[in-house]
Amino acid sequence: MIVYLHGFRSSPQSSKAQRLKARMASRGLGQLFWCGQLPPSPRDAIALAERQIAAAVTPVTLVGSSLGGYYATHLAEKHGLRAALVNPAVVAHLSLAEFAGPQTNLYSGETFDFKPEYIDALRAIEVPRMSRPQDFLLLAETGDEVLDYRQAVAKYAGARQIVLEGGDHSFTRWDDYLNTILEFAGLIQ
Repeated sequence: MIVYLHGFRSSPQSSKAQRLKARMASRGLGQLFWCGQLPPSPRDAIALAERQIAAAVTPVTLVGSSLGGYYATHLAEKHGLRAALVNPAVVAHLSLAEFAGPQTNLYSGETFDFKPEYIDALRAIEVPRMSRPQDFLLLAETGDEVLDYRQAVAKYAGARQIVLEGGDHSFTRWDDYLNTILEFAGLIQ
């Protein structure tokens, strides 16, 4: 099963979530995909993902984009899972500190409050070093205009890394790596 964790201000309607869902459905794996709307609160987002992990009847691989990659790292370490990370936030409590206050979901237009205490909650779940780097797959593009890909390369040393020149924070070559993710998850060969 794939539990997809979207990024900050994103949603299950993001193109990455929708394209992975479509690829899995086209291979008869649609029932093994989950992506829910993550609440703004990191504690609530983690709790929602943990409920999904606990309910899964097949092994879970996490796929996290941006802030979702930060969450996926925490959850993979805590629960002994595999995680594919797409242009992940490495130090979310630092990179998101300036965003405390009112925010707008990029897909629904819904507004929400990203509270200052959420920064402390992000700090509390930081994983300083992975205990099983072989259980992580990093997908990064050097042209990411939001997060410095070099932080992710350093953080996920020892993990399988696919670092592509150019691109941007959306990971422009996503479709080219969907099967790589499904293989990493053990869903296809």
